[in-house]
Amino acid sequence: VLGGGPIGCELAQAFQLLGSQVTLVEMGPRLLANEDPDTSALLQNQLRKDGVDLRLNHTAERFSVNADGEARLHAQHEGTAVELPFERVLIALGRQPNIQGFGLEQLGIEVDRTVKVNALLQTNFPNIYACGDVAGPYQFTHVASHQAWYAAVNALFDPFKTFKADYSVIPWVTYTTPEIANVGLTEQAAQQQQIDYEVIEYDISDMDRAIADQQAYGRIKVLTVPGKDKILGVNIVVAQ
Repeated sequence: VLGGGPIGCELAQAFQLLGSQVTLVEMGPRLLANEDPDTSALLQNQLRKDGVDLRLNHTAERFSVNADGEARLHAQHEGTAVELPFERVLIALGRQPNIQGFGLEQLGIEVDRTVKVNALLQTNFPNIYACGDVAGPYQFTHVASHQAWYAAVNALFDPFKTFKADYSVIPWVTYTTPEIANVGLTEQAAQQQQIDYEVIEYDISDMDRAIADQQAYGRIKVLTVPGKDKILGVNIVVAQ
């Protein structure tokens, strides 16, 4: 499996547990770069226990097939060339919005990797809106639906009444074991946005039901406004 994001991790673990010997190749120093480091560590430990061969800091360069028909991935690891034999490869390197060939260039709509929109989901032409994966910042079906409401309402009622798209309570889940669930800010995101916060953690190993089910690993992390009970975000890493 090439790529250590959510889809790569989900499918790597699934195929490993179904009986394949899986090698997961990730160019970064850890899996799930958008999650907190301790979240990544919990999942990495479990994948290794499941038998997945994790290859972090491996930059894939090319594939080849030798005279015996054996396929190999050629990669670089800390300046050293590495060859990894495989039978099948699953590419899980993410998705890019398809924004070419629809006339955006002719209209002069500003694009980068996505269609550029403001908080009202307007492009640089105020009467043209964009939402969903083509607009970002998240590639989730429920976010596309969420944005569609704002785009439709703003298109109908602007300039009399407008609403800025709110992403403060967007939930998302990575369907691995342990399962990873988030809503709001992660600790990493709060640090990147220079938002002050306090952290409360609860270790699942202290939960009697988890102990009885022999699944006493993981934790719950809650971010709050310093000195207040307002929740900024919740991150949960627990068995299903």
